[in-house]
Amino acid sequence: MSPSIHVRTRAELKSARRTKAHSCWGHLVAAPLWPLHGANLGTLLRTCDAVGACLAVPRHPWVPEALRRGNTLRRPACVHWVNNPRGWLGKERQAGTAIVGVELAEGAVRVGDLPVARGRTVMVLGHEQQGIPPEGLEFLDTVVEIPMVGSGASLNVAVAGSLVLYKLAGLL
Repeated sequence: MSPSIHVRTRAELKSARRTKAHSCWGHLVAAPLWPLHGANLGTLLRTCDAVGACLAVPRHPWVPEALRRGNTLRRPACVHWVNNPRGWLGKERQAGTAIVGVELAEGAVRVGDLPVARGRTVMVLGHEQQGIPPEGLEFLDTVVEIPMVGSGASLNVAVAGSLVLYKLAGLL
């Protein structure tokens, strides 16, 4: 006989989560610093809320609208605005932040082997077509890749970023 499955109600789920929005989690930051598609930013914003992370984005004119559309929670999210990705990553590294890049690279750690983030960690995502540019690669402490058996070369940046965020948050 199989065990009885109890599907939690919305009220049960709500009572187990935060009661109000945060101003800044600080521990885990998703940083798609060279984005191409606004839809990916909206997906990452939702994932950040789910895992208790902040989102760091560049100040491109189209980014605020992409975030507004992607914020399906309809409440403020923790967003850090980055004017200069290279300078921001340098300051983060200087402050002792662990910087993890999601990239197809020799010597990369498989996502399944990635340890949970124990201190402040920035997860860097690159351009959807060209990856993390050389000026971003120099700041990475760890490079993580997601193994694939299909014919594609990589996953969508929002999907890849979401998988890595869940792993870094200790939720996978």
